[in-house]
Amino acid sequence: MPHPQPNILILIADQLTPRALSIYGNRVTRTPHIDRLAAEGVVFDSAYCNSPLCAPSRYAYLTGRLPSATGGYDNAAALPADTLTYAHYLRHAGYRTILSGKMHFIGADQLHGFEERLTTDIYPADFGWTPDWQQPEVRPSWYHDMSSVTEAGPCVRSNQLDYDDEVVYASRQKLFDLARDADQRPFCLTVSLTHPHDPYAIPEKYWNLYRDDEIDAPRVPNAPADEDPHSRRLRDVIDLARTPVSEQQTRNARRAYYGAISYVDEQIGTLLQTLEDTGQAGNTIIIVTSDHGDMLGERGLWYKMNFFEPSTRVPLLVHAPGQFKARRVPESVSHIDLLPTLLDLASAGAPLEQDGATLLPHLRGQKGHDGVIGEYLGEGALAPIIMLRKGAYKYIHSPADPEQLYHLGDDPDELHNLANDPATAPILQAFRTEALQRWDFDQLHQQVVTSQRRRHLIGAANTQGRHHAWDYQPPHDASQRYIRNHLELGVLEARARFPTPPKGQA
Repeated sequence: MPHPQPNILILIADQLTPRALSIYGNRVTRTPHIDRLAAEGVVFDSAYCNSPLCAPSRYAYLTGRLPSATGGYDNAAALPADTLTYAHYLRHAGYRTILSGKMHFIGADQLHGFEERLTTDIYPADFGWTPDWQQPEVRPSWYHDMSSVTEAGPCVRSNQLDYDDEVVYASRQKLFDLARDADQRPFCLTVSLTHPHDPYAIPEKYWNLYRDDEIDAPRVPNAPADEDPHSRRLRDVIDLARTPVSEQQTRNARRAYYGAISYVDEQIGTLLQTLEDTGQAGNTIIIVTSDHGDMLGERGLWYKMNFFEPSTRVPLLVHAPGQFKARRVPESVSHIDLLPTLLDLASAGAPLEQDGATLLPHLRGQKGHDGVIGEYLGEGALAPIIMLRKGAYKYIHSPADPEQLYHLGDDPDELHNLANDPATAPILQAFRTEALQRWDFDQLHQQVVTSQRRRHLIGAANTQGRHHAWDYQPPHDASQRYIRNHLELGVLEARARFPTPPKGQA
């Protein structure tokens, strides 16, 4: 009999832009498993991350709060241990909360409510990647450069393949364990892969799924003549000014990226098959998303760190055909909406704090909210950068830069800034008013800079003398695995076999 609380499997890709998926109109990539989930599920056509950078985006997704509310400003900011995550809420409601893969936790707390963590992280847990807004002319030596693009192509093995293969193996084994375990609490398993994040390198098996002549070029391959100052700064951050990228290198990077997407899709298929094999598919809600997108050469930019559509939009689908009919959702939603949604799906009550709103009305085909709030407080910024999306309009503002206003219905590539257009002056003013009501920009700026200075000092201090790493070390007790003399062999073998054979079977 199905448990009244459904199991939940959350599948997160890294740096996956919706424009690269067939479910959002891409005619090149091959993703049969994602396509099937989308055909049977609820697909959100206008979903966004709340900060286009790995750690802040993940913190927002985990907590339902904006980075300014948690202090999770950038890729070296710790998430405070007393910050509530969906893992805390669901665990409190009776769930087994399990994490496999990347979550980019910084600091000593490497669980944040997860009862189990199956792997270490692929990224460091210390303060070494802290930006410095007080030295904007200094390029961070630890950040992406353009070698990911200029050296793109096939490989036999990579750091990311080592990692993601481990993540999927551990997740699959955990699904088998959950099916065999006497502990029959519902589970929430989060599986977070690092593909298709750069560097753009993938084995020939996936590279050869695509031909050079079918790889689509960026829709806007070059920087607009009136490029905004933040985009110009990002060129320096990723060292693009000193490393021009050829048309062939762009094609190679996009081809490897598409191959990595097919790799991700294959891993999703493996996990879906494991759910089927263990009899858990019928009572498991599946959510697929990404932490942010990738510019992939659009506007001549790469990676993320801005609020343009390829960088800040994310795929989002919810597969629960027994509960929700297949549909497309046009309203704009975001990652901070996921925590209250998960609590609703799990009948876990209302969150104590939240900046988002539940997606349950959208899932049911009812009228839901339509709006997104974004913050960027990382590399390349001189001051807080915020984004508001309502209806067809997107507003981007920073005290250090000129305002931007785009009508995405008429201008999906965001080439026509309407901030100085008299016809849209009332709309611009409404966004300005809302921004000033939501944010104290001077205070937030000071909070970010103070945090950066504090972390720079702590990071430097921690390099002196004996080193104590925060990186998560998964526990492995070999004495409890496989066959051991203190474990009764017959009981062990019967417990490990799935499904259990009928008694008396020859």
